[in-house]
Amino acid sequence: MAVRTQLPAPPAWMRWLPALFVAALLLIEPFTPVDWPVSFALITVPLLAAFTQGPLGVAAVTVFAVLFEGVLAGTPCCAGRSVGYLWERHYVASYICTILVGAIGTVLAAHRTRRERTLADVRFVAEIAQRVLLRPVPHRIGNLLLESLYLSAAAEARIGGDLYEAVPTSYGVRLLIGDVRGKGLLAVETAATLLGAFREAAHDEPDLPSLADRVEVSMGRRAMLLGGGEVGERFVTAVFAEIPTEGHLVRIVNCGHPPPLLIRSDEVRELDRGRSAPPLNLGVLVGAPYNVDVYDFRPGDQLLLYTDGITETRDPHGTFYPLLERLRSWGPLPPRELLEQLHGDLMAYSHNRLQDDIAALTACLLADQPAEPAPLSDAAGGSVGAP
Repeated sequence: MAVRTQLPAPPAWMRWLPALFVAALLLIEPFTPVDWPVSFALITVPLLAAFTQGPLGVAAVTVFAVLFEGVLAGTPCCAGRSVGYLWERHYVASYICTILVGAIGTVLAAHRTRRERTLADVRFVAEIAQRVLLRPVPHRIGNLLLESLYLSAAAEARIGGDLYEAVPTSYGVRLLIGDVRGKGLLAVETAATLLGAFREAAHDEPDLPSLADRVEVSMGRRAMLLGGGEVGERFVTAVFAEIPTEGHLVRIVNCGHPPPLLIRSDEVRELDRGRSAPPLNLGVLVGAPYNVDVYDFRPGDQLLLYTDGITETRDPHGTFYPLLERLRSWGPLPPRELLEQLHGDLMAYSHNRLQDDIAALTACLLADQPAEPAPLSDAAGGSVGAP
């Protein structure tokens, strides 16, 4: 069964524009001389309707405009005209012109509706692809609270090259955030390849270097299928993180990506020891190893992974967004509130003009759950309150 997408509704002022135009003519008409009737301006009403109405609606408006022109032409109360003006040659020319303009407006409305339908279908497909490519991360995995954020720089573009994922495994929760070089369908295809490889390999590889290497091999194999110069150009900056189930620590492998941030009640700092590996699909060219950096990750700590679209957001004066400064001024916030605050602040800082796609993933470690207390027992060994 085909799903019919809903067309976007035009603004209210645009829907009411033809009626407001007619009302304005009614107010002006009684004050104009007999030889200068402004009712001729009703010719434009079908074109105004073509911006918001479908073909049938424009045709109906055209019929209304022609009849209303006749009413104004043959109504003495409007400007002292007699019924004889109804078939005066200037008015007949107005009727004919209105019909012709209405026919053109009907064709334009049909074309506009078809284009809007096509755009709505494309956006619907993009939204489905977005859900498949960047499916929502679980809000909680074990003792971790997780939230994600994705913003597209273009209002019509629902998918792009920024990506994130969180996968619970036997080694702990493994996180990924990445940024594909380039834009368009090629970037989306690369992101899909990387995410598919990560989701599969995260369960199998025993450590992060092996996981990053396997993802890079998958990307290289996929890029080789393209041939030509694309092999060296399809690279991704990425951060792999692992938060073990046991032990208050986080392991990080950085592949040319902005360093993660550790947010605590008393500090916000970058997790960067200057040992970043090259971006994925470029490591094979230089043979650099993947270095694992280990940091303390205590209950209440929060890890923020993000793409460079955040730090490269600019205000109208061209100043980059001060992420660290903003986070320190807000203080510790729960994951959802943190990303909501970040979202609103980015839009306000850029005056709703993002220059690049934005993705962020945050994980907050909850306090360890205490074990259930054993029931109190009496001297006979039975539980208190037992019958």
